Amino acid sequence: MAKKITTKDEDFSQWYQDVIREGKLAEHSPVRGCMVIRPNGYALWENMQDALDQMFKDTGHENAYFPLFIPKSFLSKEAQHVEGFAKECAVVTHSRLKSTGDGVEVDPESRLEEELIVRPTSETIIWDSYRNWIQSYRDLPILINQWANVVRWEMRTRLFLRTMEFLWQEGHTAHATKEEAIQETEQMLEVYRTFAEDYMAMPVKTGVKTESERFAGAVDTYCIETLLQDNKALQAGTSHFLGQNFAKAFDVQFQSSEGQHEYVWATSWGVSTRLIGGLIMTHSDDQGLVLPPKLAPNQVVIVPIWKNDEQKAKVLDYCDEIITELEALNIRVKLDDRENMSPGWKFNEHEAAGIPLRLTIGPRDLKNNNVELARRDTLDKNIVNRDGIAQKASDLLETIQNELFETARERIEDNTHSVDTYDEFKEVLDKEGGFIYAHWDGTAETEEKIKDETKATIRCIPLEEGEKGECMVTGKPSKQKVLFARAY
Repeated sequence: MAKKITTKDEDFSQWYQDVIREGKLAEHSPVRGCMVIRPNGYALWENMQDALDQMFKDTGHENAYFPLFIPKSFLSKEAQHVEGFAKECAVVTHSRLKSTGDGVEVDPESRLEEELIVRPTSETIIWDSYRNWIQSYRDLPILINQWANVVRWEMRTRLFLRTMEFLWQEGHTAHATKEEAIQETEQMLEVYRTFAEDYMAMPVKTGVKTESERFAGAVDTYCIETLLQDNKALQAGTSHFLGQNFAKAFDVQFQSSEGQHEYVWATSWGVSTRLIGGLIMTHSDDQGLVLPPKLAPNQVVIVPIWKNDEQKAKVLDYCDEIITELEALNIRVKLDDRENMSPGWKFNEHEAAGIPLRLTIGPRDLKNNNVELARRDTLDKNIVNRDGIAQKASDLLETIQNELFETARERIEDNTHSVDTYDEFKEVLDKEGGFIYAHWDGTAETEEKIKDETKATIRCIPLEEGEKGECMVTGKPSKQKVLFARAY
C-alpha cells in the first residue's frame, strides 16, 4: 500500500491532518472553518459524552437545553462578557429569503426588530431563565449541564482543535454562597482532570489562568493543560468561578434563610470536541490513530481469513464463539468479514482507525486452537491459545490503557523544564519547547512582553504554592513559578 500518512518528524501539522483523514474522523465542510464529523469521529465523541455525562450526574448535575439564538441585548448586559466575544459572534439579521431569477436572496422586508446572536456560549440566555427560576434559598443550588453546538467566528481553523462551529458541553450552576460556587468550580476541574487521565490516558497540569487569559466575565478561570507530541500545549478544559457578575447583570436575587435579598453566585465549565484533537496528538503515531481502549468505538477487531467456502464457514463459526465471549465481558468488538479486501488492506485500515486490539483467525488457528493477537499501540503480534481469550483481551486492553498514560506521562515529564533567567527561558523554548516553569512578577505588562518576544504564554498558575523568587524578566518579586509554553 502506498504511504498515506506524513511522518511526524517530516511535517507535524500535515501528519495530524493525515491521521484524521485516514482514521475517517472528520473532513472540511463546504462552509469555511467548519467540519463534518464522520461516524468514526462521532462514535469517539459519543463515548466521551457517555463517560462525562455519567460523571456530571454522579456529582448531582442535570441536563437541559437552551436556545441557539440569543437576543443581542442580552450580550450587552455583561460588559466584560460582550467585549470578550464581540469579534467572534455570528449575527442573524433577517428571517427569510425570496426567490429571484438566478436563485434566492435575502428579503429586505424580513429584517429582524432585534438582531440575534448565534450562541458563542450560553451564560446570558441561561441567566435570563435563572432569574425566573430562583426566588428563595430553597431554589438553590441549580446544577445544569447542556450538550450543544456553539459558533465562534474563527479566522484560522484546524480540525477539532479550532473550528467555527464545534460541539461541547457547558455547565452552568447557581449557588447561595461564594464558598459553594468556588467548591463547585474546583470539583468540576477535578472531574475534567479525572476524565482526561483515566479515560483519555492524557496527563494534565491543573491551575488558574492569569487575568488576561481568563474567561470573559469570570472572576477566576481554572484549567487543565496538556503537552502534545510536538511539545506545544493545549488547553483541554476550563472551569470558571463567575462570582456574582451574571447574577447582577440579569438581576438574579434570592431571599436568604435570614430573609435578606442577595445576588446568587455562579460557575460555568466546559470541554469540547477539541478533546479529540488532544487525544490524536497525545497518542497517535506514523501509522495513524492510536486510541485508549476506554474510549475506542471498537476495542477489538476480528479479521477472519479463509481460502474456500468450507474454511469460511468453520472460521466464522470460530469467530462467532469468540465474539460471544468478548461481548459477555462488555468488550466492544467488530467482525471484519468483507470479501472484497485483502487481509493486509484490512490490517492497514484498522491500524489507521486506532482499534486497540486485532485478532486474526485462519484455518491454521482453528487446527491449533490459537488466535493471532496484535496490539495497535506497540504493533506487537503474538500467537496465543484461544482458551480464555476474552479475559486475555480484557487484561490486555487494561494494560494498553495504563501504558498509554505512562508513556505520555514520561514524555511530558521529560519535556518539562524549570529555569531562572530569561536567556535560559528563551534558549530552552527554542531548542526543546515543552512546559517551562519560571518566575513571573504577576503583571500583565511582563506577561505581554514575554508573549510578544517568544510566542509563549502562561498556561496556568499552579494550584499548589511554590517557592518565592524573582521574575526572570524584571527581577521583581515573584510569588511562585508559573507554567509557560507555546500553545495551540
